[in-house]
Amino acid sequence: MALYSAAAAVLSGLERGEGGLKSLVYGSDFPHARQLYALVAETLRYGPVLEALLDGAALLRAEKKLPPPLAKGIKCGGRWKALARRHRARLEAELARLKVRRGVSRNEDLLEPAPGAGPEAPQVPRYVRVNVLKTCVDDVVEFFKRQGYSFLGKAGSVEELRTLSGKKFLLDLHLPELLVFPPQTDFHDNRLYTSGHIILQDKASCLPAFLLSPAAGSHVIDACAAPGNKTSHLAAILKNKGHIFAFDVDTKRLATMNTMLMRAGVTSFKLTQQDFLTVDPHDPKYSKVKYILLDPSCSGSGMVTRLPLEEAAPSAERLQALAGFQRKVLSHALRFPAVQCLAYSTCSVHREENEDVVHAVLQEQGSAFRLVNAFPSWPCRGLATFPGAECCLRASPVDTLTQGFFVAVLERCGEEAAVPSSLPAATDESLQHEEGVEPGAAPPRKRKRKKQRVKV
Repeated sequence: MALYSAAAAVLSGLERGEGGLKSLVYGSDFPHARQLYALVAETLRYGPVLEALLDGAALLRAEKKLPPPLAKGIKCGGRWKALARRHRARLEAELARLKVRRGVSRNEDLLEPAPGAGPEAPQVPRYVRVNVLKTCVDDVVEFFKRQGYSFLGKAGSVEELRTLSGKKFLLDLHLPELLVFPPQTDFHDNRLYTSGHIILQDKASCLPAFLLSPAAGSHVIDACAAPGNKTSHLAAILKNKGHIFAFDVDTKRLATMNTMLMRAGVTSFKLTQQDFLTVDPHDPKYSKVKYILLDPSCSGSGMVTRLPLEEAAPSAERLQALAGFQRKVLSHALRFPAVQCLAYSTCSVHREENEDVVHAVLQEQGSAFRLVNAFPSWPCRGLATFPGAECCLRASPVDTLTQGFFVAVLERCGEEAAVPSSLPAATDESLQHEEGVEPGAAPPRKRKRKKQRVKV
């Protein structure tokens, strides 16, 4: 029952305000952080429902020796399992009455909406990135078909993703190695996931590496790397040719990240426990770094799956502090002498952390760097707060069926700038027709991808 004990400790820490969910999970001694995170997350999500069921069924009065159902109760996982079996009929009857009272038909509809998301906010699909370092899309599709899933082909619109249900899945309409399943489809125990053949990663989170698109053989920095999904994505784009320097300040997060990267078959990388702001841009070891992915700490306000007891909406002072750090780290990244292209991203919806940061740093840089008009067919653009801000990308659960996200791609100007590396042309037919480029912005970038086939 080590898992349940660890989950109880995390829940108790959250209740006492000792930190956020991720920091407590990765700061624990439990070796399987993702499994622990999933258990605590589901307990938190369904916590109010479980409390209502136990109260309505009067189980705590009938079983007076049992502790409360969350932080302490989860520690007694075996005893609660026996209790649930013993009173199964009573619990099922209370669940049916609870659905009737709330006017819903599914268990998921009993959940509280995410803060600020509104009652009509759509559920985000389950996105599955195929890890081309180990397999290919065709083989993964065939694997899921053998498991009883129906493949509906490539999506033609966001609306098709919105209507997915049951055991059906699609190929994403924008990203060529992304499969889309109905919301809350769980693959944590699927052997493709446990073997590293697939990565569970939100679509918006795939955009930074996808848009940075470093050429095979390049040297790349992932400045704030843990937990490592974007790092593994960079390695897949590089085809494990070249080198990735990945930085993070947390030792335990880096240890978990190392395990994940090894499972994903990533080879040419170096993890360093170091604050990226203390890295010397003129160190000879980084003299060939032409690409940087920068996803710094942010408010996390775009995460529609934020859970109870996590950090509340940031104050104006907190936003300004975050934005100050983000400007500082973005300016530092652009000091690397060989850097030609940088992708800046946050999982925030606040302009202070997004457009305002990019605008301030571009003004500071003068004519040294410019915004790339990245992914012209992407439907949501940056807020029009300065000329060229439309080159940036935004994502949201309503418009793109993803977490809330922001991405800006900057590239060096002048004769020393590298030939713009490409944006995958085959991912969206509309990319074949170049759209208008904002003044002062670089044109869209295109590249070709070869399909790799490795049997699953």
